[in-house]
Amino acid sequence: MNILIVYAHPSKKSYTFQVLERLKLALGNENWNVEISDLYALNFVSDMSETEYEREGFAKTQLPIPADVLAEQEKIENADCIIFLYPVWWSDCPAKLKGWFDRVYSVGYAYGQNETSRKMKTIPYGLVICTAGHPNDFLNEIEMAQSMEKIMLEDRLGKRFRNKEMIILGGTLELENVMAKHFEIINTIPEKIKAIL
Repeated sequence: MNILIVYAHPSKKSYTFQVLERLKLALGNENWNVEISDLYALNFVSDMSETEYEREGFAKTQLPIPADVLAEQEKIENADCIIFLYPVWWSDCPAKLKGWFDRVYSVGYAYGQNETSRKMKTIPYGLVICTAGHPNDFLNEIEMAQSMEKIMLEDRLGKRFRNKEMIILGGTLELENVMAKHFEIINTIPEKIKAIL
């Protein structure tokens, strides 16, 4: 089993980093290959260049794909499960991860295929995990949770994933009240993966 974690947080002092460490521990108990794309550690460029825009905006699939994008696409092709892990900033993922989708989901690969392009494989399972300051009840009440789920699951993961799910680890403004429950949830992730794959 090949698991890819696409991780987006700039600080090792963050709660999101603690969640990553717990997730690595939980997955480490299985005999699986786990690869992490730590977008900040990689200095992944989130901004699309003018040349990339030319390729994307006008579906010029004959133009080259940058090496860093090809490297991420290769990781996707090797994955049975992709886990996206990030903090919620202004009701969405950090710009670094948004830029990953902008650039890695290139035309001819993730959409707009033609006879010469390499089509992204359908990933058996996609799991989105995000940490959020507000509690889940509040995020549901103001319909922010539903909005985030719709964008991540229906648009960004979309039909590219056979099974998909989002876990919002809310309430981190009062971390002492939620951390144990969050870690319990993280510990169940290997079983979730095994049930689907």
